[in-house]
Amino acid sequence: MLSKEKLDRINQLARKAKSTGLTKAEAKEQSKLRGEYLQSFRASMRQTIENVRVFDPNGDEVTPLKVRKIQQDKKFH
Repeated sequence: MLSKEKLDRINQLARKAKSTGLTKAEAKEQSKLRGEYLQSFRASMRQTIENVRVFDPNGDEVTPLKVRKIQQDKKFH
């Protein structure tokens, strides 16, 4: 997960972009920070999805085969 300082900086740059605009250096920094945020978010989402098991109302597992294969390869379940 991204540090609180980096998240605060992303928000600060977003507010400044809306109000007065950003310098080229600030725009570059914002782009870099957003990239880090997206990378962190995607890794977290991937980990969550890879650990989920889905069951129908009858109690039968209906986890997609692709996810089951990943779970077997990583020996999660």
